[in-house]
Amino acid sequence: MNIPQQFKYTKEHEWILIEGNIGTIGVTDYAQGELGDVVFVDIDPSLSEITKGESIGTIEAVKTVSDIFAPFSGKVVEINEGLKDSPEIVNTDPYGNGWMLKVEIGDQSELSDLLDAAGYQSLIGQ
Repeated sequence: MNIPQQFKYTKEHEWILIEGNIGTIGVTDYAQGELGDVVFVDIDPSLSEITKGESIGTIEAVKTVSDIFAPFSGKVVEINEGLKDSPEIVNTDPYGNGWMLKVEIGDQSELSDLLDAAGYQSLIGQ
């Protein structure tokens, strides 16, 4: 199981790479493995703001459909358009080209709820 040390994690199995005031959001290797083959990623292309805890889209896999939740609030600066045509990237490269959103972090204090790699590893029992 790949759990990069430089990322933060949520209990809902999203990862966040924080670079300055921008947070890149995706789903973890564990999550994509549990979902199975991803066939569709649905994030509204007009999404301009996200609010911590709210659904920001869905991932549809062969087995199930799961919500993607906002790990913090902020202004959307980019949505990964490549996932429309190649949603399977979430399975093959969850921490790289499988990212979902880049968001300008609205309130840095909201990041205090995020887990470090060791905390996430403990959460999933690895």
